[in-house]
Amino acid sequence: MFAREGYMLMLGATVIGVILSAAAFYLKGIWPPILWILAAFVVGFTFYFFRDPDRTPPADTTNLILAPADGKVVLVEEVDEPIYLKSRARKVSIFLSPLNVHVTRIPANGLIEFENYISGDYLVAWHPKASELNERSEIGLKHVTGSKVLFKQIAGAVARRIVYHITTGDTVVAGDRFGIVKFGSRMDVLVPLSAEIVVKVGDRVRGGETILGHLNTEKTDEP
Repeated sequence: MFAREGYMLMLGATVIGVILSAAAFYLKGIWPPILWILAAFVVGFTFYFFRDPDRTPPADTTNLILAPADGKVVLVEEVDEPIYLKSRARKVSIFLSPLNVHVTRIPANGLIEFENYISGDYLVAWHPKASELNERSEIGLKHVTGSKVLFKQIAGAVARRIVYHITTGDTVVAGDRFGIVKFGSRMDVLVPLSAEIVVKVGDRVRGGETILGHLNTEKTDEP
């Protein structure tokens, strides 16, 4: 299965591959093998990048926080979150290399209350200021307990296109696909201090399957 956001790029890569292969038949010397290798790389990498494998979330996701993307945990810390939670929060940052699956998934069950897109810079995705300065989406989800979860798609130095398909008022389920960040990126998940985080820096995670933590099941008084 492939991500729908990549169909046009995969078509374009196929056309380029055909052109390069055709040119190889008319050239001599070292050019034919070079062009064939280049054609195979362009087509192969583009199709590989936009792969969208099925994932199986845990059977009961009621209070779970799932990884929203494949990659490596590069940051787990306590921060101020003034956008949606408007309080101190726990942040987990996941770095996606160009070789990771880049389809992004909902981290928790709930209702989308907030969404915002910000055009910005293209610092390397693991830069400490990337989540504040880079092009990004910011999406706020309210869990049935009242707990708020903010998650961000963040473009990196290579990624130049953020796509998401959810908006305010949508009811979502942990593990569902909601978008993609093209060619290297990062995702942040911010949750209340009452949440328990079970991953650590250096852990490898799979979107829609790996458990990042657990939300407090007691209802809060948050509006």
